[in-house]
Amino acid sequence: MQHAVGSPLPPPHQPGQVPHAGWASAAHHPGPHPAASQGPGPVPPPPGFPAPTGAVPPTPPQPPVPQGPPPQPAAPQPPAQQPAAPPAPDTTGHVPLPPGGPVGLPTAPPAPAPAPDPTTTTLAVLLIGPAGAGKTSVAKYWADHRRVPTAHISLDDVREWVRSGFADPQSGWNDNSEAQYRLARRTCGFAARNFLANGISCVLDDAVFPDRPVVGLGGWKRHVGPGLLPVVLLPGLDIVLERNAERTGNRRLTDEEVARIHGRMAGWYGSGLPIIDNSQLDIPGTARVLDEVLARAIASPPSW
Repeated sequence: MQHAVGSPLPPPHQPGQVPHAGWASAAHHPGPHPAASQGPGPVPPPPGFPAPTGAVPPTPPQPPVPQGPPPQPAAPQPPAQQPAAPPAPDTTGHVPLPPGGPVGLPTAPPAPAPAPDPTTTTLAVLLIGPAGAGKTSVAKYWADHRRVPTAHISLDDVREWVRSGFADPQSGWNDNSEAQYRLARRTCGFAARNFLANGISCVLDDAVFPDRPVVGLGGWKRHVGPGLLPVVLLPGLDIVLERNAERTGNRRLTDEEVARIHGRMAGWYGSGLPIIDNSQLDIPGTARVLDEVLARAIASPPSW
């Protein structure tokens, strides 16, 4: 049951129970609810009239007190970290495993890689030597008996492509012959790169002089690439003169010219390039030694 107006009735008081504070205040103070309006306040007298006796003068209004921003609650402090307890001593006697994963079984060291087989590897070889050293004959035989496709690129053959205006070496060395040699070397280098790009080895032959490395080896390295393996064929002078005497056509030189070229070729000794003295070797024997030299050169390329 509720009053017609106003607040609901207080709950019945139970023995041994403390009444609620709000309900107790309402029970001991009859009359209007404390929150109800009490009517207008006292009106001050007009100016010039004394205040009624016993009347309390009204309190002048106070200016509002500026209030600052409400205080910010202090940030909660993280609890102090307690030092971790030391691990219990190991009393089992086992060997602790390293972190990161299980320990694998010990493995044997890797076996050394087998030496490369020069007979089955794609190579670019440059045979160097004087006239009569057997460069062209050895290059043809070596290319014919390899187990992988191999091309022989002869500098003299390419140089003799020029028919009209050919600079015959028997006529002496001049600017025209120098230009044709440079053009033939460049053409041989282009052909070698084309063969190598298609998986075909190549062997080139040229009379490169050690006292002109920029023109000789430097030119071949620019034309073919740094993977070119130079090998020098340098038999004795008597062998060179004998083989030159067997030549015909414009490839046969005078004995004086052969001796001069052979003397200049001696500068390859001490250069670091592999040298084969094939004075006592036939063509198949020289080709076998060439394979042995190339196997060492592949494992440890010469510095040139």
